[in-house]
Amino acid sequence: MKNQSVDRVIILFAGDSGDGIQLTGSQFSQTSAFHGNDLKTFPDFPAEIRAPIGTVAGVSGFQIHFGSKDIHTPGDECDVLVVMNAAALKKNISRLKPRGIVITNTSGFDKRNLKLAGFEDGDNPLSDSTLANYVSIQMDVTKLTRACLKDFDLGTKEKDRSKNMFVLGFIYWMYNRNLDKTIEFLNEKFHKKIETANANIAALKAGYAYGETSETFSNRFEVKPAKLPSGSYRNAIGNQLTAIGMIAAAEKSGLSLFYGGYPITPASDILHEIARYKNFGVK
Repeated sequence: MKNQSVDRVIILFAGDSGDGIQLTGSQFSQTSAFHGNDLKTFPDFPAEIRAPIGTVAGVSGFQIHFGSKDIHTPGDECDVLVVMNAAALKKNISRLKPRGIVITNTSGFDKRNLKLAGFEDGDNPLSDSTLANYVSIQMDVTKLTRACLKDFDLGTKEKDRSKNMFVLGFIYWMYNRNLDKTIEFLNEKFHKKIETANANIAALKAGYAYGETSETFSNRFEVKPAKLPSGSYRNAIGNQLTAIGMIAAAEKSGLSLFYGGYPITPASDILHEIARYKNFGVK
């Protein structure tokens, strides 16, 4: 199979917050950084506090713009849209470029999900003309994940939490990426839950293998490393940098730093980061 070289790509992952979208996006970002790509990301959290699962307001998104040249923004229209349910497609389909690739989890388009997303009875964007102008890749991610984890001693809900890793494995195959960094991450994250770690790793590898065996594409895509200045690089998200900026400002001004916030993203992320720097006297 040949690799098609491209300079830059914008991928948007979208689904319910429980689908692990932020984790999926951040892991692809980490792997792209280690690959040597320049990149910018844009996490998009649900619009409402505790928005009902399956609704448009409850969609979580993560966009990454990566390439072999300088990347200055997360981008606007995406080249690849990965959606885990009907609401994610409804919210984001307008952001996909014409002839762009849309990857859908067909299990997220049953009658219940279609109704929650606000589609009329009988309407299904997977079977009507909604995706006519795009390259549509439809796969039952939920079913495929359960199948690859059938021998694991986990409940159905626990197995379904691994479906984002199946998708990530498939995307890694599309862009000819190595799985090692994500496997290392999963072993560390779930070091006290070995079965969970192994299940996520199995799903990741199954998604990669599905790309190889399903003949979804006649070729894969290759985004070569960017020519970046040599040195040490740090991966940081905006919430982390906000926290560090607050601490730096307090230190420079000689003032104490007090932080208070409602426990929800992004306030929680900033709180967690600030809590790591108690030695600076932050409260």
